[in-house]
Amino acid sequence: MHNDIIEALNSLRPTSEWTLVGDNYSDLIWLSDDKAPTPAEIEAEIAALPIKKQQAIEAEQAARTAAEAKLAVLGLTADDLKALGL
Repeated sequence: MHNDIIEALNSLRPTSEWTLVGDNYSDLIWLSDDKAPTPAEIEAEIAALPIKKQQAIEAEQAARTAAEAKLAVLGLTADDLKALGL
């Protein structure tokens, strides 16, 4: 649970400062001036993180496929770019 809370906090408030000294929300010490997420917000983010991670993977794959298609139009491959040091 500790790591899940950390991931959720980093996702919800990436620039905030805090300390988690245990495994529960009650162990959270909020150091930033912004508002700490509620336990419900953290639980919702924990549930959403696998979906967000999968979406990021799919977006990266789509971008890679699009880039490879653009290279193919030019008659190049990703290996060609690597060979050129690009």
